[in-house]
Amino acid sequence: MIKKIITLFKLGRKVAKSDILKILSKFQDPPVTVKILFKVLAFSFSKNETMNKNQNEGERLSSSLQSMGTTFIKLGQFLATRPDIIGEELSKELENLQDKLPPFQIDQAKEIIKKDLGEDTFNSIINLSEPIAAASIAQVHKAQINDNGTIKDVAIKILRPDIKKIFNEEIDAMMLFAFIIESLVKKTKRLKLVEVVFLLKEITNLEMDLRFEAAAANEYAENTKNDVGFRVPQIYWNFTSGNVMTLDWVDGVSIRETEELKKRNINTNKIAEDIIQNFLRHAVRDGFFHADMHQGNIFIDESGQIVPIDFGIMGRLDKISKRFLAEILFGFIQRDYKKVAEVHLAAGLVPKTVPLNDLAQALRSIGEPIFGQAVKDISGGRLLKQLFDVTEKFNMQTQPQLLMLQKTMVVVEGVARKLNPDTNIWTTSKPVLESWLKETKDPLTTLNETIQNTSEVLKRLPEFPEIMDKANQALTYLASGQIPQNSNSYNELNNKKSEMLAFRNQSIIGILILVIVGLLVF
Repeated sequence: MIKKIITLFKLGRKVAKSDILKILSKFQDPPVTVKILFKVLAFSFSKNETMNKNQNEGERLSSSLQSMGTTFIKLGQFLATRPDIIGEELSKELENLQDKLPPFQIDQAKEIIKKDLGEDTFNSIINLSEPIAAASIAQVHKAQINDNGTIKDVAIKILRPDIKKIFNEEIDAMMLFAFIIESLVKKTKRLKLVEVVFLLKEITNLEMDLRFEAAAANEYAENTKNDVGFRVPQIYWNFTSGNVMTLDWVDGVSIRETEELKKRNINTNKIAEDIIQNFLRHAVRDGFFHADMHQGNIFIDESGQIVPIDFGIMGRLDKISKRFLAEILFGFIQRDYKKVAEVHLAAGLVPKTVPLNDLAQALRSIGEPIFGQAVKDISGGRLLKQLFDVTEKFNMQTQPQLLMLQKTMVVVEGVARKLNPDTNIWTTSKPVLESWLKETKDPLTTLNETIQNTSEVLKRLPEFPEIMDKANQALTYLASGQIPQNSNSYNELNNKKSEMLAFRNQSIIGILILVIVGLLVF
């Protein structure tokens, strides 16, 4: 526990020294207590604290997030897609966090491949390049392999050395911070911060086993094989392991290179619409969607197809969640706020005691200001504030199974904004939702679905004894968005809560002393 506090304290020092408070103050003046806390954390007797003096605020923030590790890099990647919230200049600086981080040495990469795949497989890889992209968890090399007599260009993704250990230390410190916030600010209990951080830990640990990512890419390709203008790279299983993943090389242009796309006569307005529609189609049709769709993860190939990469974070929705999602979004599009309120109540998103008309009125206050506007005219900050106010007023509980979806929808909106600032997300979404709702209400479709489900259950009966292995447990986490109560992870979560509670009760004075000592030492 002491190690977690030290880690958290060091992260807090880096945040305080990064000028992030000054940057955020441009959008909303923080409370006095927060200002004081940041000043205390940033205090130092050392005069050698000017390493960022010649950098602008965006460069300082980007450098700080990078130095703080994987968790904060992920946050920076999200903010990079929201110029409406943090400004164009700052957004551009943060784009460097997506796939332009310092790589590790190629000799280390070769050792990892050799150890994981074996000497023979390693020797069959041709022309392994220097790193061409480096992200927070892994880096990518270009190479060639012999696939049944055909030489193919491939991308080989390799995990950073010791990344699992580093990430878990950071996320445990963040969990302690979430616990402290919940303990001090009672209103935050409904947000389930500890559970959310723990779930992030479970899911990201899956991301750091590249066999899961390979399986996700394979499933994603199967689901989308008939989607026009959308292609998922092929996985090569003989060259894939826990720390190494090999898939088709993508010859294309990143969607962040808008001018290059236009030079190639690619209709960026159409691409913006297609990205939104494909995301929604995968969410409501398949219940399986790419949950990390920042600009560094989407390419346009030579034939004009959208090609996603990096399948480490995928989201799942069960049938009920898919239905509620489609009904809620379509209700907003139709401006039928009473219908949206009814769906919220039926889904258990709000307590049954909430008056229907009051909830409908509150939802109207969110929907009307944004209906019919272009993406560039929607204030993301104001919308998020309104949503928070509504959830607080009606005691809405955090729905973990929708957190990943909500985050991805915001990112997709930001990506569309980069390609075409005039994209209207509501108009673009309508045909996809309308079509899916119409299909799901068709009696023949319902009958076919029932038959297919029965067949699937019968096929899986022989596998039942293995249903609780790690892979299926992982899929359960992703599908439900929560930790199953009969799982080892659920027990681990409760143990961590008990550990933090006991530590809080016994060591408040010790923490204060540690902070004081830390100010003198660090």
